Amino acid sequence: MTHEDTLKAAGLTDDMTRGGTLAVHSPIDGAEVAKVRETPLDEVAAMRRRAQAAFEVWRKVPAPRRGELVRLLSEELRAAKAELGAVVTLEAGKITSEGLGEVQEMIDICDFAVGLSRQLYGLTIASERPGHVMRETWHPLGPCAVITAFNFPVAVWSWNTALALVCGNPVIWKPSDKSPLTAMTCMKIAERALKRFGDDAPEGLLQLVIGGAEVGEALVTAPDIALVSATGSTRMGRIVGPKVAERFGRSILELGGNNAMIVAPSADLDMAVRGIVFSAVGTAGQRCTSLRRLIVHESIAEDLVARLTKAYASLPIGDPRKKGTLVGPLIDAGARDRMQAALERARADGGTVHGGAPAETGLGGAYVAPALVEMPGQTDVVCEETFAPILYVMRYSDFDEALALHNAVPQGLSSCIFTLNLREAEAFLQHSDCGITNVNIGPSGAEIGGAFGGEKETGGGRESGSDAWKGYMRRATNTVNYSDALPLAQGVKFDV
Repeated sequence: MTHEDTLKAAGLTDDMTRGGTLAVHSPIDGAEVAKVRETPLDEVAAMRRRAQAAFEVWRKVPAPRRGELVRLLSEELRAAKAELGAVVTLEAGKITSEGLGEVQEMIDICDFAVGLSRQLYGLTIASERPGHVMRETWHPLGPCAVITAFNFPVAVWSWNTALALVCGNPVIWKPSDKSPLTAMTCMKIAERALKRFGDDAPEGLLQLVIGGAEVGEALVTAPDIALVSATGSTRMGRIVGPKVAERFGRSILELGGNNAMIVAPSADLDMAVRGIVFSAVGTAGQRCTSLRRLIVHESIAEDLVARLTKAYASLPIGDPRKKGTLVGPLIDAGARDRMQAALERARADGGTVHGGAPAETGLGGAYVAPALVEMPGQTDVVCEETFAPILYVMRYSDFDEALALHNAVPQGLSSCIFTLNLREAEAFLQHSDCGITNVNIGPSGAEIGGAFGGEKETGGGRESGSDAWKGYMRRATNTVNYSDALPLAQGVKFDV
């Protein structure tokens, strides 16, 4: 299937993909596949006003009824799974199974949110005053802006949007300027769900803005955007966070993940190898939960590195649309260049590099062999996150030393340990400073039922499952006096 056929199958017509100013290139072969229209900056204010008007209507719709819209969205996603997954592969370069898997995450969070629409529970609180009762109630927060990155071009929008909708909030989506086509496809799918839902859904409930940083800034700095959920680099987060905080807005920031695995002497090495390879090379190392640091006990390091070197050398690299391919392209040539620069720095620090060279596929994209790098210590380059398939390997002798190495980086998204020692496992769960902490499973592949995130550098943002919905609502404490008296301070008297 050609690129054009993929877009047409997803419902993107020529008038949607031609005639614009934003060029979209496929990482598969570097070819320009579309030129889409960018949202004029002066239109963003009108979109915000529509979102605010939609909020005043949507907040009054009963939450279970709001959940019905999300249920219809999940049905439409199921029907369009293959077509949307193919656009993810085309635009983000993910292998077919990962593109489909990302759409499945969208379906899963919709299913979760449908149930959540009947479970927006508050507490009843014991009052110290006779004849009084206290309770907490949860209320819709307001219009939400969702800013997403290229590496998960559709799943992250759905994590936020499914929860925001059932909580009573409209959503304005600003996708990465590298992946607008997936966003446009999602909006076509959402339009079908809205049409089936009927008149209870106000105009402006779901909107899409396309463009660069200036469009994103117009949302970030807007006082009527109650929540900004932004996923991307730590550089981006350092810009977004303070600007939202300056106007006392709320933000959810999911940023860097220089994720590590400790492999202890008791580890099941066969299981560990599978977990390492899946976590380190999946999506060509372009996940926020990709494994980037491997901290291995010195007694098993030589054996483990030998196994990993063999596994890395056998990985099929190439066209992500072809069956059997495990490693697709990097997003662009800039990512490849940053990877090569990081490997040069690692060599200068005394590292031994296995793999990592550009791969010749004849396709024209930025393909590389995943790199395994044995390091003498955790140098500066190891402490930085390079968004590419580089796995740094370091050795340890003492478990406390391993924990210290693990925690000694600014990023703290996901973490794991492979061990059969109960004491080590529990100590790791208590002392890892990451928002996700796993035992005998890699750091990637989070399920939607658990809240995702908690990145330590930003103070932690939580999306998806568990009680992440509270981030999209405001809490009020209510006190009701059902007695026939109003308690006053002792000794206070006055006539009424």
